[in-house]
Amino acid sequence: MSIFTMIDDKHVPLFRVMWVAAVPHFCGSEDCMHEGDYEVRLEQGESVWANREERDCVLVALQQWHDGVEPDEDDGDAATDETAEQ
Repeated sequence: MSIFTMIDDKHVPLFRVMWVAAVPHFCGSEDCMHEGDYEVRLEQGESVWANREERDCVLVALQQWHDGVEPDEDDGDAATDETAEQ
């Protein structure tokens, strides 16, 4: 489990994400470069813009980070735990 998620061409730390837009951006401005993108708001008023697939990956990564990730059985820590029990 990584503490980073990829948005556009940036590795964004999950702990910096404040919120993720549920609907795509639409402001109606002719020169807007983010129409149809999803805003991912970061701390300190910064934002990055994601397509739908990236937005969905951010949400999954945040949920997994929140829930924690169970170690795999073939992980090195499992063997250490096993010998400690004996």
